Amino acid sequence: MSWLARWLEKRSELTAPQRQRLDAWKGLSRAVLSIPFSGARYVVVDVETSGLNLMEDRLISIGAVAVVHGQIVLGDSFYVVLQQPASSNKENILLHGIGSAAQAGGEPASDALLAFLDYLGKDPLIAFHVTFDQTMIQRALRRYLGIFFTHPWLDMAYVMPALNPALAARYRSLDDWITHFGIQNDARHNALADALVTAQLFQVALAQAHNKNISDFAGLRDLEKAQRWVSGAD
Repeated sequence: MSWLARWLEKRSELTAPQRQRLDAWKGLSRAVLSIPFSGARYVVVDVETSGLNLMEDRLISIGAVAVVHGQIVLGDSFYVVLQQPASSNKENILLHGIGSAAQAGGEPASDALLAFLDYLGKDPLIAFHVTFDQTMIQRALRRYLGIFFTHPWLDMAYVMPALNPALAARYRSLDDWITHFGIQNDARHNALADALVTAQLFQVALAQAHNKNISDFAGLRDLEKAQRWVSGAD
């Protein structure tokens, strides 16, 4: 462990039970990315925040749903609102619908994030435009739990164009892709609802990947990396 990681560990102020939960999560085995889709569990995640500034805005809510053996399991879902020191502005509240009372009455951040880790385990994460969700979750985990969150992620914003090159020039947003495939979202900018439609899009990707003889997360991640290179992304 680096000196910075040790410093962050000391910086976090966790109770003994919280530390035990965190240590139990750390002790889990890493995900095996070569497990076939038919035998794996993936967690599709979305977040809502106080704004779009990756370095200054706060994580407000996390929504997630599991895709197990290729099927969405609604009973294996997760949603939490993190307690906020101050409510986000009116325009932000109108966007995601989490009002001042709900923000003030949310779960204490450390407990909320531990609950997310308990739910996630070490299973791979799926999101649309990973950089935003990943950065906001990583920042919160560093601040409140004192950990570096190094975890496998897959970005559907690159996987879908890679699987559908004829559509890549026209379709960029999550709304573009779910509309094309007839996926309904009646609660846009709700973290759990957005995670659910992203999970449905992931199911489309799994079917398309099967037709290209891609059978596991590692194969999809290689496809994502190739698409990032084609598009000139980092």
